[in-house]
Amino acid sequence: MSRDPAPPVTLSGISTRWRPDPEVAVEQDAARRITEAFNASSRGTLVGRMGIEIVTATAEQVVGTMPVAGNTQPYGLLHGGASCALAETLGSLGAALHAGPDRLTVGIEISATHHRAASAGVVTGVATLLHGGRTTASYEVVLRDEQGRRLCTSRLTCLITDRLPGASGGGA
Repeated sequence: MSRDPAPPVTLSGISTRWRPDPEVAVEQDAARRITEAFNASSRGTLVGRMGIEIVTATAEQVVGTMPVAGNTQPYGLLHGGASCALAETLGSLGAALHAGPDRLTVGIEISATHHRAASAGVVTGVATLLHGGRTTASYEVVLRDEQGRRLCTSRLTCLITDRLPGASGGGA
């Protein structure tokens, strides 16, 4: 069974056939596999207990969600610590992707400004790379409610190292 070739695309009067960029396809496939693996490995961890799910993940941007239910303080509002946990999860995953598979990342600083409360629904966080260096990576993480209102703005800096800080000897 043969497939029809891609239909011609006309750009400025020049007819050409569109072909997917193989590098983009590989990058998208890798992002999908990373997202699936992270979500599967999170079961039984803080991330899993909080209901955090990764939607997409690249070194430049990580998107994830978290339910408000189960992550509230006694007044029934989204707990500020839960917002920070979501922000650190997203930024740390981005930093790990930036660092590569042979390096380790650990959060060394997080700040959060809580703009408004949420009492129900799902929170979506977007971590965007601000700085990606050899030894640190910093992310801005914006959390929004289902109506698109900004709930929290966080900034996370991660240390990138060849072994766990404080570990002695030849590796982690």
